[in-house]
Amino acid sequence: MSETTTETTDEAGGTEPHARLSTAPVESTAVPGSFGGRRAPGPWGWITWTGREVLGWVRWFWRQLTSMRTALLLLLLLSLAAVPGSLIPQNGVDPMKVEDFREANPKLTPVYDALGMFDVYSSVWFSAIYILLFVSLIGCIVPRTWQFVGQLRGRPPGAPRRLDRMPAYTTWRTTAAPGEVREAALGVLRKRRFRSHAVDDAVAAEKGYLRELGNLAFHLALIVMLIAFGWGELYKSEGNKLIVEGDGFANTPVQYDDFRSGSLFSYDDLEPFSFDLDDFRATYAESGPNRGTPRTYEAALTYREGVDGAERKKVVEVNEPLEIGGSKVYLTSHGYAPVVTVRDGKGEIVYSQPVPMLPIDQNITSQGAVKVLDGYRDPEGEEEQLAFSAVFVPTFAGKGSGTMFSQFPALEFPVLAVAGYHGSVGVDSGIPQNVYQLDDRKMKQFKDENGDTLRKMLLPGETMELPDGAGSITFEKEIKEWANFQVVQQPAGGWALGGSVVAIAGLSGSLFIQRRRVWVRARSGDDGVTVVEMAGLGRSESARLPQELGELVGLVHDRAPTAPAADPEDSPVPSPEGADK
Repeated sequence: MSETTTETTDEAGGTEPHARLSTAPVESTAVPGSFGGRRAPGPWGWITWTGREVLGWVRWFWRQLTSMRTALLLLLLLSLAAVPGSLIPQNGVDPMKVEDFREANPKLTPVYDALGMFDVYSSVWFSAIYILLFVSLIGCIVPRTWQFVGQLRGRPPGAPRRLDRMPAYTTWRTTAAPGEVREAALGVLRKRRFRSHAVDDAVAAEKGYLRELGNLAFHLALIVMLIAFGWGELYKSEGNKLIVEGDGFANTPVQYDDFRSGSLFSYDDLEPFSFDLDDFRATYAESGPNRGTPRTYEAALTYREGVDGAERKKVVEVNEPLEIGGSKVYLTSHGYAPVVTVRDGKGEIVYSQPVPMLPIDQNITSQGAVKVLDGYRDPEGEEEQLAFSAVFVPTFAGKGSGTMFSQFPALEFPVLAVAGYHGSVGVDSGIPQNVYQLDDRKMKQFKDENGDTLRKMLLPGETMELPDGAGSITFEKEIKEWANFQVVQQPAGGWALGGSVVAIAGLSGSLFIQRRRVWVRARSGDDGVTVVEMAGLGRSESARLPQELGELVGLVHDRAPTAPAADPEDSPVPSPEGADK
């Protein structure tokens, strides 16, 4: 069991709170509920004894929970618990993928539902780990912080009786008086930024408090990051919107193609703004091994803050979002929207607008759907709906190539391949569906005069006539581009970033700074010559400690040199490494 204590004896022989080199907990031999080995009281005192026993177990559990070992274990468990959230579809991220997973895995679905795998980050077990880690860090950091403050307010402990037992040690004799040696040692140590003072016949000094400060800062930063993460998840919002050139967007829930938010988020928290996509420009590498690789994506926007805000211009690029209040508008993807016109059997226009096509490869080979909710009657006079599946390529390879895949992402040789259907599109069923894909389960495909499926590749300006006077579809010469924007409102993001920076700085300090102590003892020997002893002690074994002590010995020795002796062999000279024992 780990128990935080304020009085213990370290290598230096001190028993004050500041005598320890760190505020880390020490091992205790107490047994939970034993109360120091005392036996339980007699039968008449069983109530008191039971209360003390329960209290003892509670204290033991609290010490285990607030130990650094437990905090590290909980941090590892939190990392492992987040793995299913990235591998299994989540209701809060993509409900459609969750439904697809349920249909594809009917046996696993009940198990995942029972374990909360479709809502990992709001599940009971994930929240329990998160809260326990939070409590563990606070319970571990608070007492260590107070102890560290006590150490800063105190002074380095006095020299132990046997300095020659320290890991780094040296001694020599000098003609300088003991007081002069101690004054010289104080000057040298203070110049090297040691906290030092004279205690009895020795000088005690200590350095490296930033190690413990970095350790505390690291764990405090973890707490800040946990708070920021929880706050951000509860109050965040995130949505996507595909916008064709010339169209606009207002930051309201109904305008989004998909929208996700935290459990405590309110629609009133949305920043009031709107913007229009004036123009989209993309450039690509035209030669070399990277041919077709995007070079620039630029979306020229006109935006307005508030309901009646003044119009402003902004060019949004990848990783350079538009920032409005606490919201950021990111450019995430783009594609083409060929303008299509559909006419009924009488030649009247029933549909005419850009049709966004979704890319399926890096050369922007795209697919989409045209859905016309009226304008067609079958030979029996029943009213049906028209629909067309479409494949668009900005750069066609040419007839006879045997492929409908684009050869380059820019508009060099655009072709639109369409196939016509009639029946029920399914928009009246009440079931959400993808507007960019065609559900043809309740539709029939048009046939040509030979009874084959009616398909045709259209160049800009060309028209495909439907059989039996059902109408036509025209690929207009105008081709627009669309851009997809992600609007993110993530509170406490600055706190999370600041916490991560402090955590890295604190961890670096705790790893690379060593807490160490140095003692210089000077007293007169039996022959009247001053005997100088210098020793160093570090929190952990390090080759740097003897080297640093050797440098300090050299500086002190320059001010209190070795006393001359008749026999040179009897004259001790301090080791240049300061590690004589």
